[in-house]
Amino acid sequence: MDAAAVRIATAAYAMDPLPSWQAYVDKLHAWVAEAAAQGADLLVFPEYGAMELAAISGQAGDLEASLRAVSDLVPQVDALHAELAARFSVHILAASAPVFDAACHPTRPVNRARLVAPNGVVIGQDKQIMTRFERETWDVVAGGPLRAIETEFGTVGVLICYDAEFPLLGRALIEAGCDMILVPSCTDTWQGYHRVRTGAAARALEGQCITVQSSTTGDCDWCPAVDENRGRAGVFAPQDGGMPDDGVLAFGPPDTSGWSYADIDLAQIRDIRQQGAVRGVAHWPEQIDRIARVEHITTR
Repeated sequence: MDAAAVRIATAAYAMDPLPSWQAYVDKLHAWVAEAAAQGADLLVFPEYGAMELAAISGQAGDLEASLRAVSDLVPQVDALHAELAARFSVHILAASAPVFDAACHPTRPVNRARLVAPNGVVIGQDKQIMTRFERETWDVVAGGPLRAIETEFGTVGVLICYDAEFPLLGRALIEAGCDMILVPSCTDTWQGYHRVRTGAAARALEGQCITVQSSTTGDCDWCPAVDENRGRAGVFAPQDGGMPDDGVLAFGPPDTSGWSYADIDLAQIRDIRQQGAVRGVAHWPEQIDRIARVEHITTR
């Protein structure tokens, strides 16, 4: 693989009431094998896609018990992802999961995605800003700091769902050298999906980078934490330098489980930042002086 070229597979992922651990192993193997057969280098699964694991323990119907049931399985899940990443020579952003980590909070879980490399390295990224459901009902808390993750094809960041709606988080990743931002999402309405999609596309525009949205999809009446899911997969770029006029590199069909693919060259992204028709990254600091001098005026 060219050092800057990468084929992305991003998922619209339907969760299932899995009857056993082996059922999960078989499902994940099938998903990874399919993307690898299409030449994918980076596979992106969605936020809270791991909640289907709660069914294995029989705890999917209880909000609190489901958190602990899934968290208990995360080490086993990560080992499986590492095995598949090595077998198929791919990078995998594992579906995010609740994780009880005393280093982040003594009693409550964080929402953690993990990027798994073919060499077995697993790097976690916690959600930064919690939704109302997470903070008011589920009591999932914000975790560790943002991370800029060096990979063989470029520097990658992760903004989990709601995080993508906050431009300063994206800017921090761009300033840390990220060429691509992964946006795993889980939304229960089309309004929610479009908020995250708009945020992902905006981060691609202002950060002159690639953003990759994955989504959960379909209804899960058996798991109240993720009972309704609306979404589609997408890959977004800045509208400049040979990229599509609308900035959309890939779009999966709405509410249809499966992979969507996009081929990107991160060297092209770096060139856009230096030679593009606009210089959004370079000109970002000019806002600071301008917003410090807002004038209040009235027509009354």
